[in-house]
Amino acid sequence: CSFLLLSSFFFLPGGAQNFGQTRFICTSVPVDMDMCTSSMQSSGGSTEDLKTTVLQLRETVLQQKETIMNQKETIKELTTKLGRCESQSLLETVPSESKTGRKQSGSSKNTMGDLSRAPAAETLSQLGQTLQSLKTRLENLEQFSRINSSSQTNTLKDILQNKIDDLEKQVLSRVNSLEEGKLNPKNESEERGKIESTLTSLHQRISDLEKGQKDNRPTDKFQLTFPLRTNYMYAKVKKSLPEMYAFTICMWIKSNASPGVGTPFSYAVPGQANELVLIEWGNNPMEILINDKVAKLPFVINDGKWHHICITWTTRDGVWEAYQDGTQRGNGENLAPYHPIKPQGVLVLGQEQDTLGGGFDATQAFVGELAHFNIWDRKLTPGEIYNLATCSTKALSGNVIAWSETNIDIYGGATKWTFEVCRQIN
Repeated sequence: CSFLLLSSFFFLPGGAQNFGQTRFICTSVPVDMDMCTSSMQSSGGSTEDLKTTVLQLRETVLQQKETIMNQKETIKELTTKLGRCESQSLLETVPSESKTGRKQSGSSKNTMGDLSRAPAAETLSQLGQTLQSLKTRLENLEQFSRINSSSQTNTLKDILQNKIDDLEKQVLSRVNSLEEGKLNPKNESEERGKIESTLTSLHQRISDLEKGQKDNRPTDKFQLTFPLRTNYMYAKVKKSLPEMYAFTICMWIKSNASPGVGTPFSYAVPGQANELVLIEWGNNPMEILINDKVAKLPFVINDGKWHHICITWTTRDGVWEAYQDGTQRGNGENLAPYHPIKPQGVLVLGQEQDTLGGGFDATQAFVGELAHFNIWDRKLTPGEIYNLATCSTKALSGNVIAWSETNIDIYGGATKWTFEVCRQIN
């Protein structure tokens, strides 16, 4: 006989079930009859309802199995595409509430920016940014060749310019093919390989040309470029900071990143990752942090144009001032008062440190260009800051950190190349 369980039950908060007033009814079942059918027949007028319920449950199970299979295939496909993206060694030239409430980064996995893009579209975007960077470097080489007339330099410049034009046509062709759905994975991989091979050769030749100029130009005529949001592309200042009871930090900066330009610089010391940080994260305004204390800065700089910014601070009463393009835009006090900046830390450009010298988070990375990063251990006067912003011959270099190629190491594909910001803005 079969047993039909008739019970009233309810679910407890922890997910357990409580069965009450249970009784068992024994019914005979013919040898050739299905158990479920027998049970349904014993329930009288509810047989059709039970049949319908069983069919619905079976249909639901089948749908769930199909969904799971589809999800597995999707995950497999995305994993394959992600692997292809992360294997592109060439293209590894490579924002929430207030910064003080940020999440701690627990992963060291490389993360390439704008995750909402499809892998192919992301690759094209990176190629376009690389091409633009190479074109700008060629323009600088052209300016140099005009000053130092050389037929050999001009000939090389023309050859490189032609190669860049050809590459732009190839990238445009790939964009059109992708939009029309003409490229299959095999052809796309072959085309990408050809373009990346040419880019590698082109980048090397331009770098060789730039190296040949170093003996003929000052070491401060360069810039750093961070084209993508990653957790591995950054620059490191070789010197640490001394103990400081006041400072002025100035730099030229260019970005159109959104939301937020990221972290132009961060200084961490043992036991305090946020000893001195400049960050614009998510939809928050730019902030300066000193010993985890925050002041919001009135900068508006993510318009794709070069801007000169300076921040001054003194430990007495925590008084600070913010200058953009030579003009004071804001000021305040009580920012980490009577807390001197601690020495023997790590100064990083382009990333925010969650641990000493590391713990980078791609969402907080700086995207853009940076030049003439200088630090003084005193508060500069408005006139001195104006001279810096207007490229005056009287402009000072930092007495703590001075902008020089010999003071900067680059990692992860960030680029350092010939540049003179004052020539660009004047």
